[in-house]
Amino acid sequence: MASVQRLPLPSLGGATGWLNSQPLGPAELSGRVAVVNFWTLTCINWLRTEPFVRGWWQTYRDDGLIVVGVHTPEFSFEHEIERVRVAVAERDIDYPVALDNQYEIWSAFDNHYWPALYFVDRNGVIRDHHFGEGRYEESERVIQGLLGVERELLTVMGHGVEAEADWEDLGSPETYLGYERGERFASPQGAAYDEPRAYSLPDRLDLNHWALKDMWTLGRENAVVGEAGGSLAFRFHARDAHLVLSHEGGNPIPFQVKLDGHHPGESHGVDVDDDGNGMLAEGRMYQLVRQAREIRDSTLEITFLEPGAEAYVFTFG
Repeated sequence: MASVQRLPLPSLGGATGWLNSQPLGPAELSGRVAVVNFWTLTCINWLRTEPFVRGWWQTYRDDGLIVVGVHTPEFSFEHEIERVRVAVAERDIDYPVALDNQYEIWSAFDNHYWPALYFVDRNGVIRDHHFGEGRYEESERVIQGLLGVERELLTVMGHGVEAEADWEDLGSPETYLGYERGERFASPQGAAYDEPRAYSLPDRLDLNHWALKDMWTLGRENAVVGEAGGSLAFRFHARDAHLVLSHEGGNPIPFQVKLDGHHPGESHGVDVDDDGNGMLAEGRMYQLVRQAREIRDSTLEITFLEPGAEAYVFTFG
């Protein structure tokens, strides 16, 4: 077990609501080993961690383990309870989830990461923590140690968007599109903030740079397409390419993805067909590409067939 400062479990009383449970506090957690799991529904790092957390919950709950998810939103649309409810159902999460829309639990833990795991003993003391992906075997051994059990470790295989990243070929970083955290914007016109502007793609995109075409508005946390046919391009090096998307409501927004100027074919992601067609129906992370051939520098272009699509962040795997 890692050497960490042992602190009492902070209060969960700041939750704005609960899914799969009545509100939990010290009395309900007393005598149980707890794993507190901070997440947000669009986070690729959380999605790839979640199969392990579900596995621990299903395997050890009869031994005295309780998993408590804490959904602390990163983007404004993630505050909507129904979106969180859908994410919980899609991931088959049946452990308790605290809704932390006011960031009070986040602040009580002095947490700074998605995902973040805190391992709590039966006396309500945090004995270990881990931030980000990985360290799964060690984390499971921590759980076993706190429970006082010893058995063979789980074998977990994520599927779809939960599949482990291809770390050896991952050469592109998480890239935000809103001006508050955005970087590597390659539009030859520069950027105009909080107002509509027509853009054009440069003749060449450098690796890990992105650009816009036609009418867009660059906001604090997203880029919003202002007319049908507006497109967004990114040059990347990875097996998987994802984009967090949302829209204000109404009818779903169709989009089309091209990879190096062509339909993706067998390299389409789970949210796109062979011809590159997809549909923006709700706010979440969309997998646009899962390359089936040798990984190389490639250009992804997504074109929205109606206005109103909001693009937040590219992630890769």
